[in-house]
Amino acid sequence: MIGFYDYTVITSFLGIISAVIGMTEACNGNFLIAIICLAFSGMCDTLDGKIARTKKNRTDDEKAFGIQLDSLCDVVCFGVFPVVIAYNMGMNKPLGIAVLCMFLVCGVIRLAYFNVMEEKRVVQSPESKKVYHGVPITTISVSLSLMYVVGILIPPTAFMIVLHALFILQAILYIVNIKIPKPNMWIIFAIVLVVIILLVVILVLAKMGIVQTHNIGETANALTVLAG
Repeated sequence: MIGFYDYTVITSFLGIISAVIGMTEACNGNFLIAIICLAFSGMCDTLDGKIARTKKNRTDDEKAFGIQLDSLCDVVCFGVFPVVIAYNMGMNKPLGIAVLCMFLVCGVIRLAYFNVMEEKRVVQSPESKKVYHGVPITTISVSLSLMYVVGILIPPTAFMIVLHALFILQAILYIVNIKIPKPNMWIIFAIVLVVIILLVVILVLAKMGIVQTHNIGETANALTVLAG
């Protein structure tokens, strides 16, 4: 069999499986479950690098494979997956599609650039990097999740406007060369875990009828108003 198989790649595979499940839920209009899957994929991504570094005897081929695998999973989990969610939420008119294309192109550019620079860094300076250049593509898992939570409290039309703005902002931040200090991995993990817990609580409350979440009909109608 081709490939490298050990415990260091398990979280990457879990993340992409969660993304596939989430995409099917988004296509069925179950956006809250899809968002939970997105946040879970984000949590997996925060762990995969840390887990990989616990294996001290990795070969150069295994390290290169891990870099490529991580980026390919990121394309699906934090590129295609958010696009599927947003499209089914209502960003399915020319304006929304253009924004989603911009988002995905910028995300792919960022990941391709990261692969080139990361391979150089591993050779020249094996220690962990101290800063991010631009905003990591993984951040969409947190920003879109939190925006969905806030969106429950605002009218559908306003929600769609904010949704468009979020994807435009994320796309720009992916490719702008600004240096951001790299936070502690466990802090990121804790933030994503809190987001997942919050989403699960909302899901339970929605099932109980205590809160009402956005549905595909509302958001599609809101986008029609927005597009004029």
